[in-house]
Amino acid sequence: MDIDKEISGEAGGGAGASPPGAGGGGRTPRPGSRGQGSPIEFRLDTTSGVPTYLQLVHQVEHALRLGYLKPGDQLPKVRDVVAALVINPNTVLKAYKELETKGLAVGRPGQGTFIQATLSQVALPELTGLRKTLLGWLSAAEAAGLDEDGMVALFTSALRDFHERRSGSRARGGAASGGTEGVA
Repeated sequence: MDIDKEISGEAGGGAGASPPGAGGGGRTPRPGSRGQGSPIEFRLDTTSGVPTYLQLVHQVEHALRLGYLKPGDQLPKVRDVVAALVINPNTVLKAYKELETKGLAVGRPGQGTFIQATLSQVALPELTGLRKTLLGWLSAAEAAGLDEDGMVALFTSALRDFHERRSGSRARGGAASGGTEGVA
């Protein structure tokens, strides 16, 4: 299931549960892997610098946050991921082990790996509105001359400032946080 298409109401096709940025901005993701009966398809971004196993872990976490994976859902079988992405089986096993360590998945010998917990989610109607707003922001950022890296830097900086202000206001008993905005 393609998270972007599902959120925007254009569901269909067999794209993957790629993390934001994977495959965008001129990057060419490697083909995905969705096992039979699995609602997630993995994709790799070979230009990201993120280890392959962590890309798989992050994609599962994103799918959980967006409600596309639920407890009981089966992750693609290791052999299917290996065949589709042309990666070492130990890489997939490492990703699945990491998900188990985080308490998000459980391996069942002879059956596969299954989701056992979820992460906080936002309902689809809210996601649709937020996505539309974000797409508008991205268009404005592009019109202002920012490339993908510039957009990521600006967003990351703003997110960091948001969290600092939020934690600062809690520490002062709800008082507004002062200071200047930082740049990544």
